[in-house]
Amino acid sequence: MINTVTYDGPQEAVPLLIAHGLFGSARNWNVIAKRLSKQRPVIVVDMRNHGESPWYDSHSYPELAQDLAHVMPKRCDVLGHSMGGKAAMVLALQYPERIRKLIVADIAPVTYTHSQMDPINAMRAIDLSQITSRADAKEQLAHLGAGVPDFLLQSLDMKTKRWVLNLDVLAADMANIIGFPEVPGQFSGPVLFLSGARSDYVQHEHRAKIRSLFPDAKFAKIKEAGHWLHAEKPRAFVDSVTAFLD
Repeated sequence: MINTVTYDGPQEAVPLLIAHGLFGSARNWNVIAKRLSKQRPVIVVDMRNHGESPWYDSHSYPELAQDLAHVMPKRCDVLGHSMGGKAAMVLALQYPERIRKLIVADIAPVTYTHSQMDPINAMRAIDLSQITSRADAKEQLAHLGAGVPDFLLQSLDMKTKRWVLNLDVLAADMANIIGFPEVPGQFSGPVLFLSGARSDYVQHEHRAKIRSLFPDAKFAKIKEAGHWLHAEKPRAFVDSVTAFLD
């Protein structure tokens, strides 16, 4: 079973389940979860092949959705970012009766053309036995662009000199990760597609597909935020999530 981190909140409120994106972990959401837990209990997961969750031989959205179904409360709200957003969408389509409201952060139910193999190749290329500090590893990841090395290094365990990411399986199933499966049905509950204004992940042409699966979908953007909108603009992100859930 996948690892979860729980933040206590008012027990009379509907709990919120949070699913992180590719190369992320529950710990990335600590600040956001603490703020959101002032109004409700919050459960943040480590997705399979990430963080403290088990490593599996495959990584598909139906599997990720089943993982979430096993740890979610009987009825809750769900928030997913990027890869976690796709898993949350599949979860909502498979178990619509168990979800009150859904928030999808900066992702659409479509297949993307950009691969995420560059970060995987960069992490694989580091000889972890030779590094003595995170700064050593960060230097070797610098070519990935501003902010990316620091984000990836949150998944480097310096004590054991290993990545807490199943890089081999994530690489092998990259087509699944950038894709989106055919899932029957609809989720007719309230859905917020919350995007970064500087991100191009959710396009206007995606809206027809979105509304075919989520007929009550609404759209909002956070100013001056990119794909990692929750990390770049945490206060605005929390305010948007809280306003929608309340």
